[in-house]
Amino acid sequence: MRSQPAGQSPTPVSPAKDPAPQAPASPATARKPRPPARAPAAKAKSNGTPFESVALLLQGGGALGSYQAGVYEALCEHNIDPSWVAGISIGAINSAIIAGNAPKERVAKLRAFWELVSTPITTLSSFLPKFLHEGQSRGVINQLAAAGVMTKGVQGFFEPRVPPPFAQPAANGAATSWYDTAPLKATLESLVDFDRINHKDAMRFSVGAVNVETANFAYFDNATDTIIPEHIMASGALPPAFAAVEIDGQFYWDGGLVSNTPLSWVLSAHSDLDTLVFQVDLWSASGQMPTDLAGVATRIKDIQFSSRTRAATKEFAVGQELRAAYRQLMKDMPAELAATPAAKRLAAASDPAVYNIVQLIYKSPGYEQQSKDYEFSRWTMEDHWRTGYENAITSLSHPEVLTLPPELPGLAVYDFVSKPEPRSA
Repeated sequence: MRSQPAGQSPTPVSPAKDPAPQAPASPATARKPRPPARAPAAKAKSNGTPFESVALLLQGGGALGSYQAGVYEALCEHNIDPSWVAGISIGAINSAIIAGNAPKERVAKLRAFWELVSTPITTLSSFLPKFLHEGQSRGVINQLAAAGVMTKGVQGFFEPRVPPPFAQPAANGAATSWYDTAPLKATLESLVDFDRINHKDAMRFSVGAVNVETANFAYFDNATDTIIPEHIMASGALPPAFAAVEIDGQFYWDGGLVSNTPLSWVLSAHSDLDTLVFQVDLWSASGQMPTDLAGVATRIKDIQFSSRTRAATKEFAVGQELRAAYRQLMKDMPAELAATPAAKRLAAASDPAVYNIVQLIYKSPGYEQQSKDYEFSRWTMEDHWRTGYENAITSLSHPEVLTLPPELPGLAVYDFVSKPEPRSA
């Protein structure tokens, strides 16, 4: 069933007051070392598919993120229950709402969040002729909505700093960003059950951020960490709009500055589980040559935040084919050779699992420009949600998505949205 109409807005979450200024940590501040840069192994869970694990990976992209909510709604309708959800930036927020609620409540809670942070503009759009709902006229309307976000902020998400950062003391954390994200913490605490995320039998949950001082990427994972709102806020703290978030004496910015997709983290787990991956991206690596400066600005963002996810997938495909080939070779390997240290090391690295990766990549219409990631109008939010839902329904209509791939090469990659036929790994 589709979720409730967008017109039924939830009760707004009252923004929290800006917390005490975040001054840089002193040398005496205790710093908790981060775990190794490889994900702990996942556990097999019933998920509504023939696979032992289903991973939902949500890229960062601000206002584009309701596309991911539409994808998740379609998965629910097909009784597919991800066993691992991982995200960056807005993907981290969507991931927290999914992992932090009971299955029957997740779509409604996603809807509550996106209706809270989107601005109704029906008073304008309902009076416009239908032909003005697309093309250049729609682009102008979207730009006006984005300008409103820059001046007023987004309800339940962020608000402009008063006084502005250049009028704040240099030692004050408020001097490093234009907006205060205290409202987001209140929203997360209202919509997300963190006890559920941290329960020992919880859905696996991961979010990524970058350490401001070391530039090292870090994942906060409920397999090793007790997840709190600050982990999600850190993953989406994109400078200079938002200030760095302190966790265990260290400061973190938006993970999208280094890698905007959690694909590599999830694939590093080596869980020996047959895994179905839904990779939901908000930025398309492919695009046309810009013809004006507005197009240049838009294309720069697409390139910067698409994070070369196709390249990462191809890299994994090469390794997976080599692992599968070695497993085949082991069947005919003499026992004496198989017992050598080199053979044992290769065997340990040869994950016997097979993978399907389903790519769902949002393709922006021509009227969406470089402000598309902070254009939070209700009109556009509904467009993104509907597109994600429809793209997921299209992909799930192909039975091969839910079919285990052959042991060799052990990987199938599908993109039924951008291309009519699946690509061979």
